[in-house]
Formats: sequence, C-alpha cells, structure tokens
Amino acid sequence: MFGRKNRDRKKQIKLLKAGRKLITLLDGSSIISEQFRTIRTNITFAMPDCEVKTILVTSTIPGEGKSTTTANLGVVFAQEGKRVLIIDADLRKPTLHYAFGLFNTVGLSNVLVRKRAFYESIQETSVSGLAILPSGPIPSNPAELLSSKTMDALLDELKNLYDIIIIDAPPVLPVTDAQVLANKCDGTLLVANAGVITKELIIKAKSILATSQANMIGVVLNNCKMPRDHKRYYGYYGAGH
Repeated sequence: MFGRKNRDRKKQIKLLKAGRKLITLLDGSSIISEQFRTIRTNITFAMPDCEVKTILVTSTIPGEGKSTTTANLGVVFAQEGKRVLIIDADLRKPTLHYAFGLFNTVGLSNVLVRKRAFYESIQETSVSGLAILPSGPIPSNPAELLSSKTMDALLDELKNLYDIIIIDAPPVLPVTDAQVLANKCDGTLLVANAGVITKELIIKAKSILATSQANMIGVVLNNCKMPRDHKRYYGYYGAGH
C-alpha cells in the first residue's frame, strides 16, 4: 500500500515538473511568447465576419510541435480573459495532460462512448480561465469516435460554455482523424517544423485538409531561426530558438 502511494506521489511530481515547460507561463516577455500572442491576434482577424469558436491544431507528421502550440495558444487566449477549453483529441498518442501536469485516466474517449459526462471529465488548470478535456484511455476506434454524432453534440454543448475551444488532433498524413475533425471546426491551424518538414509534404497535408472542407486559417512555422537583431529588439538574447 505504501509502495503504491509512493509511486503515485512520484508520478504526480513528474507531471507537475512537466507542467512548468509552458513558455507563455515561464517567460511571458520572451519573443516566443510574443509570437504566440501574434498568432492569437491573427486568428482573431483571420475571419472578421464570423466568430471563431473552435480551432483545430494539427501537423503534417509527428514531432512538429502541434501539442506544444496548442497548449501555449490556450494559455495566451486565457490570459486575454477568454474562457478556454483545450480538447486533446489525439486519441492515439496523447500528450497534452503532461504539459499541464494533469492525469489522463478519464477524458474524451470516455465521453464519446458515453461512460462519463463531459463535466466529470474536464479538469481545471493552474491558469485562470483555462480547462482541459484530456484524451482519456486510448480506444481501438479513434476515427469512428471522432466522426460520431456524439462528438458533434459534445462540441455544440461546449460552445455554449466556452469562448474558445482548441482541439489538438493527430498529424494529417499518418491517419484520418484530423480530416474528420477539421470539418467540424471553424478554423484549422497547420503546424510545420522548419527543421524537418518539406514543402511537398506541407502541400500534401493542405490538400488533404482541403478535401474535408477544412477552413485553413494559417500555418505555424515552428523552430524557425530568427536574426539576432530581431531578438535584441524584443529584449531576448537566448540562443537556439
């Protein structure tokens, strides 16, 4: 019994340490945090004639930083005074709960199979106004769950409770989940890692999203090196960002 409690405590400490990696919380004056605020502003002005309430964040391939982008966007929208919900809809390799130091025992998958109510599965974060619906246990049929009428009904209900809903989806090329979700959202952001992705793959991903009638509101270029004088202008002197 004592050994189990000790393991749970160690796991909790590990999760809390992971939650400290959000740059928009750690260093709000850094150029990276400023770029996330710029993305927030660009999203607001991307569709001036209609309200953007649901935003899908995806990437072309794994490892491009989509979940980190999702987490930091959620923080900057909450810092603006919005009621924000982040949904981890990556039902294959979920990671968002680590970013906020939360557990992932119950979440979206439980809601979609109607084993839990959404209000029992949403967790508040340490950021005022920001809540998370983790992925929950990994199901055997992610695409089917995400394309279900239950998912449609869930989003409709959540729109009445939150100003902004940001959905973290799996990469576009390996699986169809992002296509399914993009059709349900007001706008889609594609995260591209400048260090690994090619122009051809980005074009292919964009084409796939277009077939599902996704409303592409922008591409976030990750790991892009900036001139040193640009960093100095913002008072940021760190290297390698």
